[in-house]
Amino acid sequence: MRPAAKKLLTPATIPHFRERLLGWFDKNKRDLPWRKNRDPYRVWLSEIMLQQTRVAAVIEYYQRFLKKFPSIERLAAAREASVLAAWSGLGYYRRARMLHAAAKQVVKEHKSQFPSTAEELRQLSGVGRYTSAAIASIAFDQPVAVVDGNVERVIQRLLGKNLADETIWQKATNLLSTKRPGDFNQAMMELGATVCTPRQPSCLLCPVEQFCVARGEIKLEEKKVPQRKQEAFYALNRRRDGILLKQRPHTASLMPGMWELPEVTNPNGTKVLFTLKHSITVTDYTVRVLEGAGLQNAGAKWIAPSKLDRIPLTGLTRKILKAAGW
Repeated sequence: MRPAAKKLLTPATIPHFRERLLGWFDKNKRDLPWRKNRDPYRVWLSEIMLQQTRVAAVIEYYQRFLKKFPSIERLAAAREASVLAAWSGLGYYRRARMLHAAAKQVVKEHKSQFPSTAEELRQLSGVGRYTSAAIASIAFDQPVAVVDGNVERVIQRLLGKNLADETIWQKATNLLSTKRPGDFNQAMMELGATVCTPRQPSCLLCPVEQFCVARGEIKLEEKKVPQRKQEAFYALNRRRDGILLKQRPHTASLMPGMWELPEVTNPNGTKVLFTLKHSITVTDYTVRVLEGAGLQNAGAKWIAPSKLDRIPLTGLTRKILKAAGW
């Protein structure tokens, strides 16, 4: 079978592009829990969780978070510690604090009704240009385009060149289906996540390949920050009725108020129980977990096992406790 003739994206061909993309999305979209309905609370929650976090990692947290906070009112009324505990393990905890603050805004300033336009949504804590457009289009059918990393890559490959940020937003707006803006935005993101991937894109499976100039061959500019390497040591004190943990100061710049194992600055040849790897933003840590007996643990408290799910643990602490069988 001969390949379809190439078509440039022009005002005349864009309607066919939309039709092809939406048809593919209707048949191939992933079954994700936040796609069950268009409740703005659920759409908003999923978009905040998906910032800088893989879809596979979010699913479990999303379902657990919704079970604990099934409505915007329940989230707004919760203590910050409870919100952070439910978020624990997802990382980037500032997102959870901003989520909590935005919930209070919606309840107090909007009588529990989410704003329906991108402009109004951007007034909420933690909601930027992309997130406001995603919520407005998916939950309220507002004709606003979104640009995330997936959409940026798809557009640059379709047009065969690297583009400045504002130009990409304009191109996304030109392509947008105003009849089905939410589905179209999700289809563009889905295409980038599952077909037009960063490396080795599946061009033969692409529903809009005939419109693509690059067919994956364009060398996209990568914005990489070099990873730093660092060692860290933590003391593991455990007994039948609890684990010895320490709360980070509420004034700390990183993860304030979160609970963690006491950090050890001078291991002094203490027995290493096990070692694991952990990454935080641009730092890759080699974490050595030490037998805690005899180490300095000033300010630490014994926490009962039954309370571990109710306090905000750092992601690293949760990882260590899991590795230790807790």
